[in-house]
Amino acid sequence: MANAALEIAGLCLTLIGLIGASASTGMPMWRVTAFIGENIIVMETRYEGLWMNCFRQADIRMQCKVYDSLLALPPDLQAARGLMCCSLALAGIGLLISIVGMQCTACIQDNDRAKRLVLIIAGSLIIMGCICCIIPVSWTGHVIIRDFYNPLLIDAQRRELGEALYIGWVSSAFLFAGGCIFICCNVSQDKGPDMYTYARNTPYVAYKPQPLQPVQPLPPQPRSVYQPSVYSYPSRQASIQFSRQPSARSAVAYL
Repeated sequence: MANAALEIAGLCLTLIGLIGASASTGMPMWRVTAFIGENIIVMETRYEGLWMNCFRQADIRMQCKVYDSLLALPPDLQAARGLMCCSLALAGIGLLISIVGMQCTACIQDNDRAKRLVLIIAGSLIIMGCICCIIPVSWTGHVIIRDFYNPLLIDAQRRELGEALYIGWVSSAFLFAGGCIFICCNVSQDKGPDMYTYARNTPYVAYKPQPLQPVQPLPPQPRSVYQPSVYSYPSRQASIQFSRQPSARSAVAYL
């Protein structure tokens, strides 16, 4: 029951992260015009996103223009587009796969091991989507901060962090939490000993006892008689006999 509740929590976190990543991808507020100075009248605000540029003047609604050519964009913007699209695709596929392997669904029946494997795969895809989301967001933030403190740029060329970057960071955190819940809740169970699972729809079969067969006695085996082995030390006896004979030196000493 607790595992099912964690799966539902992981699904909700992944869904929130996917919605946030989609909003961050479509919003033009990645780079915002920085107003630096003491006596300045704010008349126009410029927003730069992945797909369009927007201008907003005082008391006038926002006007946006989509980029004319993809090849004319800088390489970091093209890479951010591709990574954010990959993030949405991976997180969406992982979300759909996780629904198949949850305990509250009946897509996979009578096979808990397959369900755990499906949830582990879904969690891995969601974490990969989190990585693809946080890389362009963090890289764009790094470039904005680096250019902001660059003394070679004028004030009109400097930008600030937009709302889309903060939404991207928060969405990455939600995706990471959802993917970790799917993986950790099933890897710990998969490492344990395999338990016997029984199908619910299996018919009951009575056990038929088998007749007992008489046990045949084993034939008697002859006993082996232990005979101790006699071991002699010929070299020692020869040395003892040789030492008992009188030598020539002892005879001369006697005389």
